[in-house]
Amino acid sequence: MNAFTEGSSGLRLVVHCDGACIGNPGPGGWAATIKLMDGDQEISRTEVVGSEPAKTTNVRMEMSGAIGALRALPENDGTPVAVFCDNELVSRGMNEWLSGWIARGWRTATKKPVANQELWQELASLAAGRTVTWHWVKGHAGDPHNEEVDALANAAAAQAMRQAQAG
Repeated sequence: MNAFTEGSSGLRLVVHCDGACIGNPGPGGWAATIKLMDGDQEISRTEVVGSEPAKTTNVRMEMSGAIGALRALPENDGTPVAVFCDNELVSRGMNEWLSGWIARGWRTATKKPVANQELWQELASLAAGRTVTWHWVKGHAGDPHNEEVDALANAAAAQAMRQAQAG
């Protein structure tokens, strides 16, 4: 059973994304894989990776993985996108809380400013006009796609740490 809808052509984009931080805060990295699928057949695959050598947080890197993936998507042709991440904040934020935050002027239900507002705004902007579904997967639980992006994000974080130490 698919956790998302196929487009009228049968095509769909499947994104797996993750973020990592060495120390929290500390140098961080993020990664995503983007697969164009036709039914169960993978048509194409792209990896995107990034890092932040300055002090950042796990949450910011998780969000950056999703942002990096959405930035790398091909032009919007109506192909549905399923985003899988192991950070519940990202999936719940996009599925449950975003519309309320916007309606309250980027305030939480307790009237506090939304943390990482600029990243949420970018995610919302990048997802606008697309059919995007957001899915949570349990991290470090053997999901091969999640383990792959976790390894890529951790490698990017290690590279960011080396950059930070170098100068």
